[in-house]
Amino acid sequence: MWTGLLPPSRNHWKSHVDQQNKIEKVSVVIPVYNEEASLPELISRTTAACQSLGIDYEVILIDDGSQDRSMALMLEASEATDSHVVSVILNRNYGQHSAIMAGFNEATGDLVVTLDADLQNPPEEIPRLVETADQGYDVVGTVRQQRQDTLFRRLSSKIINASVKRATGVSMTDYGCMLRAYRRPIIDAMLVYFNKSSSYY
Repeated sequence: MWTGLLPPSRNHWKSHVDQQNKIEKVSVVIPVYNEEASLPELISRTTAACQSLGIDYEVILIDDGSQDRSMALMLEASEATDSHVVSVILNRNYGQHSAIMAGFNEATGDLVVTLDADLQNPPEEIPRLVETADQGYDVVGTVRQQRQDTLFRRLSSKIINASVKRATGVSMTDYGCMLRAYRRPIIDAMLVYFNKSSSYY
């Protein structure tokens, strides 16, 4: 069951908001590994959700060494006329955390949203995350119950939480849900920590 956004007192923290902090572009970062069955619907629903925002956006798909037709479908989407899809192709399987960081490295938005490719996270929630972040929150988290996540996905969520803590000093309770939004300064800080110790290309 989708339980919606966490209340500010639980897992959000606010920055001071002025006109310079208004969100003008959203980047949606989605790691992909053997997701050819869900990709067409994922791209369609994510694009529709982003179009409803009324601001600039990009959908960044990172192929993490897929062995099916995921890469071909991604490239087809990114090469379409007036496409907002960006395809990032990794040369082998590095794992979800590194794939997400590769997407962060490509993102150009003021706000970056992470989303799983298997549609356990509804893309239609993206506008709610953006609306909440636009109130001045640096990180917006969500909760979903009764997920069917693998050990690797749960581990990736924990690693992302640890990256947020290292970058900001603020702990996030792990709810095992990848649907989150991060302000640009948080993304930049996470990349600094990641790039000190890792290489994903």
